[in-house]
Amino acid sequence: MAFRRYKRFRPNIPKPVKVGEEYDVEINEVGSKGDGIARIKNFVVFVNGAKKGEKTRIKITSVMNRFAVGEKVEGEEVPKAEDVTEEEVAKAEAETEESEEG
Repeated sequence: MAFRRYKRFRPNIPKPVKVGEEYDVEINEVGSKGDGIARIKNFVVFVNGAKKGEKTRIKITSVMNRFAVGEKVEGEEVPKAEDVTEEEVAKAEAETEESEEG
């Protein structure tokens, strides 16, 4: 007599992520296929092309019952405070003052 495998019943519980939403995440692990793994409220998100330790912005492309898949969002990187020079700060402040006056 062969044993039957029964799928465990998993109720359709609400997920902490939705398709199309963007999140700032840190890649903490790498999956067996090389995808980066991030967690959002302890929910696993696979990110193609991400490396361990990388902090990036992702957009959710699909949500399954036990995990989600996201992709890196291309665009301007936000500079870190230590990377910004005093000249750049002064220039940005001057531009802000000009726009407020005009």
